[in-house]
Amino acid sequence: MKNKYTAVTKQDGDWWVGWIAEIPGVNCQERTHESLLESLKVTLSEAIAFNRQDALSAASSGYREELVSL
Repeated sequence: MKNKYTAVTKQDGDWWVGWIAEIPGVNCQERTHESLLESLKVTLSEAIAFNRQDALSAASSGYREELVSL
């Protein structure tokens, strides 16, 4: 399953800055737009993995994993 997220990007002086709209805290800054998009992908992937591990740790044991679609 491939998920899609919204990158909000803008040039600020010599830098490109960007955020992933759907995931608070996922933001990056790079010298080029292309590098920014790549950094956002990496950071988003890391944030999702971290949040997943955090949720599983909080559940401890006896939990079920279920897919939810919007």
